[in-house]
Amino acid sequence: MSNISIEQSKVVVSGANRGIGKAIVEAFVKHGAAKVYAAVRRLESADALCEQFGEKVVAIKADLQEPESLVQLATEASDANIVINNAGILRCAKPLDKNALITLKEELDVNVYGLLRIAQAFAPVLKNNGGGAFVQLNSVASLKSFPDFSTYCASKAAAYSLTQALRTELLEQQTHVLSVHPGPIETDMGKEAGFEGHGEPPSVVAEGIVSSLKSGAFHLFPDSMAKEMGEAYESFANSVIEG
Repeated sequence: MSNISIEQSKVVVSGANRGIGKAIVEAFVKHGAAKVYAAVRRLESADALCEQFGEKVVAIKADLQEPESLVQLATEASDANIVINNAGILRCAKPLDKNALITLKEELDVNVYGLLRIAQAFAPVLKNNGGGAFVQLNSVASLKSFPDFSTYCASKAAAYSLTQALRTELLEQQTHVLSVHPGPIETDMGKEAGFEGHGEPPSVVAEGIVSSLKSGAFHLFPDSMAKEMGEAYESFANSVIEG
């Protein structure tokens, strides 16, 4: 499936108030989206976006750890035809750290269970609205573990596995799935991971999502480091993941 139109689309973006999420909102409005639902844990955190774009951006309170808030989000955004699950958390922990089990549990709840919650809430919405697209923000960390934040990597590997399954299942209802794998990006999360001053701007990811939806790609490796990894992974992805 290809050629997902951005113009006049109605888009849900989780974690929309900063970093990559904020850049996604800005990019989709720029490319002609009719409405963007900014799903945030604190409504006031989206005030600047709402002021900047007026009626095109609607802030809705939602939390990936609160299933009922995602059901409510799907009810309020019942006209959505593109859902972008950008929200996620990173906690720095090595496998043998005393807090590793606690860290992993928290990251799994947001990055993995949260993905399932939002996918289950919005699959019927997307189906009712003609299929559309579901976009999951994964990471190069879903393909390679980095010891200093190994539990995050494990959660993203699990999220990527579920994204592959969603690609197959949602195809039956004509919903296109896009798996996004950024490398170091200049965001608060990037700083936590130790990449401050070494990342690329969030707009690289946002513009990459727009282009990938138009082309119908399943994988997006948007920045320089990610592209290198994507090139190395391409043969396996084409023959095994997408084959």
